[in-house]
Amino acid sequence: MVKTSDFDAWSAGQSYEHYMGRWSRKIAEEFVDWIAPPADSEWLEIGCGTGALTQTILSPAAPRSILATDQSADFVSHAAADNRDSRARFAVANAVQIPVTDASVDVAVSALVMNFISDKKLALAEMRRVLRPDGLLAFYVWDYPGRGMGFIDAFWKAAAEIDPSAAEMDEGARFPFCQKDGLAEICQDAAIVCTDIAAIEVETRFPDFESFWHPFTLGAGPAPGYCSNLPEKRRQQLKELLAAKLGEDGPITLPARAWAVKANV
Repeated sequence: MVKTSDFDAWSAGQSYEHYMGRWSRKIAEEFVDWIAPPADSEWLEIGCGTGALTQTILSPAAPRSILATDQSADFVSHAAADNRDSRARFAVANAVQIPVTDASVDVAVSALVMNFISDKKLALAEMRRVLRPDGLLAFYVWDYPGRGMGFIDAFWKAAAEIDPSAAEMDEGARFPFCQKDGLAEICQDAAIVCTDIAAIEVETRFPDFESFWHPFTLGAGPAPGYCSNLPEKRRQQLKELLAAKLGEDGPITLPARAWAVKANV
């Protein structure tokens, strides 16, 4: 069962963009290249967030259409306002109750959200249900347990030094399945035969420490939610500890690695 956090709040679209969205866009480009989807396809996206993957699909993948869904009305509104392409539609929907008829899409994808879906087996079954014969199913998640999200890992490790209870909120501890073996097991449970599971990596680069720190103060996401709810004195203590570890001057460069799955259903 997936552990939830009081700070799993993803509704503030603009704040999410500053925290995670810009890195999501970089990894989305690598993902679309990797799955090599057929052109002129009808797509479904589960958990579109602020539309990072949606926008990427609309360019190099040359889809006929895409329905991008998310259970957050805030995210759907943000993504729709940010994307005026006539091929894209956006809808508020739960991952386990997709408003799409059986065998009606060619490609079903999900980006960086599977770890937040409690019933992954049902979500994957829904993706499989809507696919036409020989359809493409693909998704990816951040490699939290492998310390693949360097800036988030650095935050939680520092937070745990000040507040040991913070270790329980670290995504690495909460989502141990977000690696190759864990994803293969999830697919096997859902009767999906993977054609490939691979690591995809980009860099997160911050020009200075303040650029690194600011997104953690905005409240969108587990780490920013935790940070913004700290008493001012404790938050300043955490900031100073991170600055000492990462350096206050000059750029900060850390990895952003995801594990991606694709299957022909």
